Amino acid sequence: MTAATRKEVLSLYTRVFRVARNWQAQSAVKQDTEAEKKYIVLEARTLFRQNQQLTDQESVKRCIDECEARIEIGLHYRNPYPRASYLPPMGLATQKGRKLLGQQRLRKQAKPVYLQSHDET
Repeated sequence: MTAATRKEVLSLYTRVFRVARNWQAQSAVKQDTEAEKKYIVLEARTLFRQNQQLTDQESVKRCIDECEARIEIGLHYRNPYPRASYLPPMGLATQKGRKLLGQQRLRKQAKPVYLQSHDET
């Protein structure tokens, strides 16, 4: 990892914790706010630790893009949880023979950037 990439990742990490520190739940209920703050911190720690061994520039860039997208979506919608992706099962291709593998590949490609690591955790 280059020094510039490292600096970008560390600034993103501190930004996530700054967002968590200043987070206010949309319902304005103290328990909701605390639960959402805790979720933000735990999710950030889990994903950053899971990806700390990455050395490939492309993989690191994808993770950075995902983190930035999740931050912006969370701030915009005032909801820290990942937005659902509504793709009907088997909706991209028919389920016949080899097309099932193509279906799985297309579903993986159709997953939004902010959900790339959500199923892995």
